[in-house]
Amino acid sequence: MEPPKGFWATLWSFLCFLPFFLGLLLLGIVKGTLLCPFVCLIVTLGNSAVILGLWPAHAVWTYYCIARTKQFGPVLKLILAVGVSIILVLWPLAGIFGSILVGAGYGFLAPIMATFDAVGGGKENNLIHCFLDGTWSTIKGSFTVVRDFKDVCFHSYFSIMDDLRLHDPPNGEPYEIRLRYIPGACMIGLLGIMVDMPMITLIAICKSPCMILKGWNRLFHDLIGREGPFLETACVPFAGLAILLWPLAVALAVAASIVSSFLLGAYAAVIAYQETSVKMGIAYIISSLSMFDEYSNDVLAMREGSCFPRHRYRKNESLHASSFTRPASSRRGSQDGKNPPSRATSFKNGILELKPLKLLDHLFLECKHHGERLVAQGVIQYEDIKESQSSKGGRSRIINIGLPAYSILQALLFSAKANSDGLVLSDNTEITTENRPKDKIFDWFFDPLMILKEQIKAQDYSEEEEKYLSKLVLLLGGDSRRMNNLDNQSPPLDRRKRAEINAFARRLQGITKSLSRYPTARRRFDDLVQSLLEDLEMKLGSIQSANKAQVQHVRSGIAQMFSQRSFRMSKITKSSRQEAQLVNNVV
Repeated sequence: MEPPKGFWATLWSFLCFLPFFLGLLLLGIVKGTLLCPFVCLIVTLGNSAVILGLWPAHAVWTYYCIARTKQFGPVLKLILAVGVSIILVLWPLAGIFGSILVGAGYGFLAPIMATFDAVGGGKENNLIHCFLDGTWSTIKGSFTVVRDFKDVCFHSYFSIMDDLRLHDPPNGEPYEIRLRYIPGACMIGLLGIMVDMPMITLIAICKSPCMILKGWNRLFHDLIGREGPFLETACVPFAGLAILLWPLAVALAVAASIVSSFLLGAYAAVIAYQETSVKMGIAYIISSLSMFDEYSNDVLAMREGSCFPRHRYRKNESLHASSFTRPASSRRGSQDGKNPPSRATSFKNGILELKPLKLLDHLFLECKHHGERLVAQGVIQYEDIKESQSSKGGRSRIINIGLPAYSILQALLFSAKANSDGLVLSDNTEITTENRPKDKIFDWFFDPLMILKEQIKAQDYSEEEEKYLSKLVLLLGGDSRRMNNLDNQSPPLDRRKRAEINAFARRLQGITKSLSRYPTARRRFDDLVQSLLEDLEMKLGSIQSANKAQVQHVRSGIAQMFSQRSFRMSKITKSSRQEAQLVNNVV
């Protein structure tokens, strides 16, 4: 869909679109208002039950893991125990209050988005879908939210704490706090808060009118021209609400700046402690004002630079570009009114395809594909799948960790052979640094995988080594008997090569284990395991049926053979009796 050309065409498009948009918005608001109380009640009650039910276990297990871990020294353990006590006291209140907000927001916004999506998804009977879409699906989605929250509180939490309790310190020495530097660092942190909070608040308030005017200018320009976020129907509710609530968004941005100013100022204590220098902490306090000023100028397309000086606050490294700033080549462009970006790109096709949850769905589709093949080959056994569903929390590493790691490894091997700059999926979708999801959580997994892919390129594994690595990634940490068989069948490798392959497999399994803690991962993984179990039971059932049929056929053949033999024996016996009778008569 191309935007209209010319003033009158643009005006006519706007006049036709405005009542259509207002009608859908009103219908979505009505649906959201009706469903919001029920969804909020489901999410609040469900999450509250999970929080209160697991709170005793969380408290006991947290203290136990802190006491038993080898990664922290005694002083740091004591300080962590005090800090954790405060968190545990506040957790039920914060969790329940957050559940109320999440339930209310989801119950109100989900029907609105579904209403707009009903007319933009190529569906038949759009009028019926406008009224029905977002009703029952929102109710089911509220139960899904509760289940994902339960998985995070139960599966992800205990998995993280087990790593804390069982792993050794990275460098062999536990982390410890140097007590003599604590007073000076605390004083610098307090000074940073006292300086940064009022100054950053003043900067944010002074720039808020500019943010309101520039935001409205761009949004109204897109609305009149049916461009940008107004080009796709699915994005219309967000863009329309952005116009109405833009001053509230600016107020929230100012409030977020005030909150961030507290954190920025307090981080001066960390700098002073790490550098063991009060002077470096003061230099950071001044530099943080410059970093925030430059970042806000960048966001608002204002004059580059800052009136605040920036000093070096690290001893052993140069002053790097802060995360608040971006390269000058990428600062303007999209925000420069003279060269606006192309608006003909579909937001639905260009952005939503590379969302993290979409990629997570693809990962589990790959797991299902490889899992079915490995089940058919007998590599994954029935006991592995049943063990992953056991009440012990799913201790089968072959299914829980090995299978996803195996699927990721196949994608890495394919990407390395294709000499790709990113990660190539099985449907030939290539994820690179340019089109990857702009999500910090996704970066935690994507960047290490790119490093592993480069290691695969550098190692240049042979075909036998690739097969051995694939089986090692799947079976590592699982059944010791199968691991021994794998070691006996491994290609001839020297000690160094074998150690490198084992380290690679453990690294990939570690990344996969972190990925399994993603909020929706456990639910999708349970569906995958159930699908594999059904396929395996169907396979075993067909084999048993075939075996029963074969046994029945053999039995019937044996019975028929014995019956024929009995018939022949009876005929022989009858003829023998007749011959004996004839001889008697002659005699």
